[in-house]
Amino acid sequence: MRMLKETAVAPTAAVVDYGRKLEAAIRAIEADVAAYPAIYQQYPARWLAIKLLEQDRDLQTRLLTIAGGPALLTKAQLAYARLAADYGEEIDVLIADRRYTFIHELVGRVMQKPPEELSSTDKIDRIVTHRILGVPIFMAVMWVVFKLTAVVSAPMLDWVDGVISGPITRWAVALLGSLSLGGTWVEGLVVDGVIAGVGGVLVFVPVLMFLYVSLAVLEDTGYMARAAFVMDGLMNRIGLQGKSFLPMMVGFGCTVPAIYATRTLENEKDRILTGLLVPFMSCGARLPVYVLFATVFFARYAGAVVFAMYVLGIVTAVILGLILRKTLFKDKEQTALLMELPPYHRPNWRTVWSHTWERTRSFIQNAWSLILITSVVLWLLMAIPVGADTGTFADTDVEQSLFARVSGALSPALEPLGFGSWEASGALITGFVAKEVVVSTFSQVYGLQDAAEATEPTTFLQDVGEIITSFGTAVWDTIKAIPLIVGIDVSGGAEEDLPGGLRQAVYDGFNASSGGHGALAGLAFMVFVLIYTPCMVAVAAERQELGAKWMWRSVIGQLLLAWFMALAVFQGGLLLGLG
Repeated sequence: MRMLKETAVAPTAAVVDYGRKLEAAIRAIEADVAAYPAIYQQYPARWLAIKLLEQDRDLQTRLLTIAGGPALLTKAQLAYARLAADYGEEIDVLIADRRYTFIHELVGRVMQKPPEELSSTDKIDRIVTHRILGVPIFMAVMWVVFKLTAVVSAPMLDWVDGVISGPITRWAVALLGSLSLGGTWVEGLVVDGVIAGVGGVLVFVPVLMFLYVSLAVLEDTGYMARAAFVMDGLMNRIGLQGKSFLPMMVGFGCTVPAIYATRTLENEKDRILTGLLVPFMSCGARLPVYVLFATVFFARYAGAVVFAMYVLGIVTAVILGLILRKTLFKDKEQTALLMELPPYHRPNWRTVWSHTWERTRSFIQNAWSLILITSVVLWLLMAIPVGADTGTFADTDVEQSLFARVSGALSPALEPLGFGSWEASGALITGFVAKEVVVSTFSQVYGLQDAAEATEPTTFLQDVGEIITSFGTAVWDTIKAIPLIVGIDVSGGAEEDLPGGLRQAVYDGFNASSGGHGALAGLAFMVFVLIYTPCMVAVAAERQELGAKWMWRSVIGQLLLAWFMALAVFQGGLLLGLG
């Protein structure tokens, strides 16, 4: 019987092949190292040769203190220069590439990977981040969001409107009457200034809350990061890196932080161009204007119209980006988008509510600060008569007020757009302060004649009962409105009358100023609000981040573009026989 003797086999050292020219240079340096005992006694010759070709700074410094080191460094530098000229690239990068290639091939030979099972996140991403389907899916998701915002929130909007114009106004009138201030300018200031102005904006809090909830759900599920990834290709086509879409996404909430978010962009031209395009993303402050006009003139298609405004803003930004890329921002170096896509998960409702409340609270705070001040100033301007025979302070026809006179000076420029009335021009003027003020201005200029309706006598218990009953009705109507997102009407198909109050006044006013083409004029007005300057705070942010020169170019350019686009909508619609 023959005995077999087991012997241990030493592992074979893995040697990276760096290619013919590099290997020749390595061998040459190894031969040079052999001439200097003080060096080869400290360092392996091949390792030393490779590190010298990589131009390792620490090793070069050490060799300067060793006998023969300076001479070896000189020979290595000459070898590096010859190789760099031959390959046309940095040798350290080439060595690293060959090394990683060797590792990859070695791992491929020794490892057997089991068939990779796709996670649920990967399966979903194959669809929602698809090269072709990604953008249409993103548009469909946003359409559902704005359909939900405009249609489902409508009953709650009407409820808040009824509470403010009804019980709250009656309580204010009653309180002022008990203080012997009824019928005085103080009552006018409180009712027509504060309540009509601030209240006219607070009416749209339910609309914004529905929008914020929808966006918070999309963010918490992980989809919004995919939206930025999907839009990366579009951003590259207009000469921007994918990161530029992130400030634009922020712009759907508020323009000001979106402009400040451009700081994350390393390239100055990218930062400036993105800052110029961000204002065309419809911020939350524009939404009340869209909803008001969409429900007035396009009640059945309000959600689609609101969505169209958001899409128009994106399209305008894309086209303008393409133009600026070909003119003022030529030959820009594009960089790839690198971002982590979180796994999909169920939304945390506590987080969703936290984000929703934080954004809603910010809107309400603006209503009680900036909008309150603007509303009071606006009331004062409407209370000041112009001319000796036009009445006294707080007792004058609004059409003869200082505000009407100033606004009327601008209205001729807006007549070709279909809304050349002093009420519309006045709303656009105050809209420079904040877009929420547009609705507030309409509430004041149209609501002055309705003050008497708010003073109908009721008891406190009757008012409380009205609030509770109408709230229950609004909740039930909201539930019934959800199927309307997909076009299913469960309300019995009854045709709704145009709501009264502010919306009726807007309807009548725009029909009068446009010669009976109120829908076209309303659409042109929404386009104007979309395009022109978001607010004065955004202007200040542009000045700080982009500089005064680009700020003025942005403001003037937005005004001119808003006028021409609104003109195209109204006059083009007339030529086509629409409206």
